[in-house]
This record gives sequence, structure tokens and C-alpha cells, in this order.
Amino acid sequence: MLLTVDVGNTHTVIGGYEGQELQFVWRMATNKKQTEDEIRATLSSMFFAQRLDHAHVTGVALASVVPQLSMAWKRAARSLFDAEAFVCNAENTKGLFKADYPNPHEIGQDRVADAIAAAHVYGAPCVVVDFGTATNIEVVNKQGLFVGGIIAPGVSTSAQALFQYAAKLAATELIDPGVAIGTCTETAIQSGIVYGEAGRVDALVKRIFAQLGYEAPVIATGGLAPVITPCSETITHTNAELTLEGLRLAFEWNRAAGRVQ
Repeated sequence: MLLTVDVGNTHTVIGGYEGQELQFVWRMATNKKQTEDEIRATLSSMFFAQRLDHAHVTGVALASVVPQLSMAWKRAARSLFDAEAFVCNAENTKGLFKADYPNPHEIGQDRVADAIAAAHVYGAPCVVVDFGTATNIEVVNKQGLFVGGIIAPGVSTSAQALFQYAAKLAATELIDPGVAIGTCTETAIQSGIVYGEAGRVDALVKRIFAQLGYEAPVIATGGLAPVITPCSETITHTNAELTLEGLRLAFEWNRAAGRVQ
């Protein structure tokens, strides 16, 4: 079994693959102070609860945007699975991840995995919109080259800032309110945040198309993708596990080249 781990600022997503088939997905809050021992204990309890044998894990592929957790996850993988975690990045996926970008080492590990998976599954050109702590947009051109993207405040990040600084506005579930004109505080907030994010994404994607000179499939991923996608005019696909699939592809690419076992 290959364990794929996407460590985000807000959530950590873990997927288990048997060959090309995703067998399970676990989601948990990211604790930026979590230690190796705590990660190991959490994984052990999750395997036990699902009646899975962690001895079946033969590889670990990791993407992390939290530097202080990267080493803890690598050590936990080594001690629990006796596996050296493969950390996906632009340097160790050359040939699979091709970039026309001034400083490829600056590209986030999750962005690399997203671009790899999108190009593999949907072909080039393609655009990925990843709704996480930040809303990341990745662009792969007709030649299959990652040419850059956009990083903006995420949906939940913006909502939390609103609730924090507007004393009379209570936290509200982020769902499609069904109307643009809210008739109560709750639906007014939902309209502003959900439709506002869909409109922002559509405007940015249209600018991307104008710069490229052609349109492309737009794939949404991340926790709020199912909420925003139906409200968008430009998003064509939703793939909740796109990052995990990119990690699997990057791992298999390196294993075929003999760089990982």
C-alpha cells in the first residue's frame, strides 16, 4: 500500500492506494505543533479503527506546506512503516512535471502534485483551482508546461476574517443560499462569500484564458470545491482527491526510475 499525505495549513488529507485504486481517504485538522510521536499515535489509531494493518504500507508520498511538520512526518513514516517518505517537489519530478517558470524550487509541493494529476487525468492545457487555506490556481499550457498561477486568500480564510472583525456577524455555514439578494444576515453572508468566490474565480480564469489565447478544462479540488463549483461559469470538473493522485503519480514515476523503493 502507498500512503499519500497532503499536509495543508488547515487540514491534512491522507489517502491509501493499492496500485492505482484509492482505497480510503482520511481528513483531519492540521496541528502545526504536532510531534513525530503524536503523528505516529494518530496514524496507529486510525489504522486500528479501520481494521487495517500498517505493516502493509510499503511507501509514503508527502506534500507539505507546513515546513515544521515535514520532518515530523518523515520521521513518523520511518519509525511506523520503515519507509523513507518521498517528498514531492519540482526538482524530483522533472520529466513528469515540466515547467516554464523562473524558479521552479519556489513552487509549492501541493501545487506540483495538482498540476501533475490534472495534466495526466484531463490532458494539457488545463487549469486547477484548489480551494484550501489559500485559493491556488495552477496553469498548464498546451505544451504541457506549468507556466505559473495565482494565489489568493481562501474562502474559509476570508470568512473567518469577516466573522472576527465584524462583531455583529456570526459564523455561518458556507453553502449556496440559492438567491443573490439575502433576506437575512445568514443568506446575505452566504451570497457574498460563496457567489463572491465563484465570481472571483471566474474572473481570474477568464483573464488566464485571455493571456493564454485559448480556453482549457478547469478542475476544482479542495474542501469547498463541491460548494463553489455549481456556482461557477468556468469550472468544468471537480476532483476532490486530485492532490493525492498527483502524489501517487510522482511516487510511481520516481520508483520506476529507481529513485525510491
